[in-house]
Amino acid sequence: MTETVTYSTLLLTLLMIVGLVFFIRASTKDRIETLTLTRPVAPFTLLQTLTTHFENRAYQVTAAEAETQRIVLSGRVRPSLFLAGFLTLLAAIGGLCFALVLTNLWPAYGTVFLGLIGVAPVAGWFYWRGSDRDEDIVLQVRPEASSEDPINLSATVTVTAHRDELIALEQDLSREKKS
Repeated sequence: MTETVTYSTLLLTLLMIVGLVFFIRASTKDRIETLTLTRPVAPFTLLQTLTTHFENRAYQVTAAEAETQRIVLSGRVRPSLFLAGFLTLLAAIGGLCFALVLTNLWPAYGTVFLGLIGVAPVAGWFYWRGSDRDEDIVLQVRPEASSEDPINLSATVTVTAHRDELIALEQDLSREKKS
């Protein structure tokens, strides 16, 4: 009976390790999304507002195409020290759990299995290496003239950027709307 419980615990622990590995791999994944905004302002004003917002967030204009009204901004994404530490801690806990299950199966090698905890810093290193990269933000503006009043222009902008940058942009725009 005890052996059956131990082997089933080993199976569940292996599944946990697989999930942990995929979680660590996903920490470096690009999360690029597209957001479409429509504002009742002139296209140039909207483009200038968005460019200023992203320049304040340490992005720089790298390309501007006047005929397509497209601007590309680039910036360096720095990894989070907290997340690197958190992933290392999760890997250490996962390694400890795996070592404890293996120690129950083969008690003679218990101290060798505890060496699995020493592999945990690889998770933080993997995140740190994969998250330190350049990212681009693409702004594409389309003017829309109202059929009823051609003087009142509104502009639609498509922003392609990292999900966190889009969230910060939406928060900044909603703050401006309230002011």
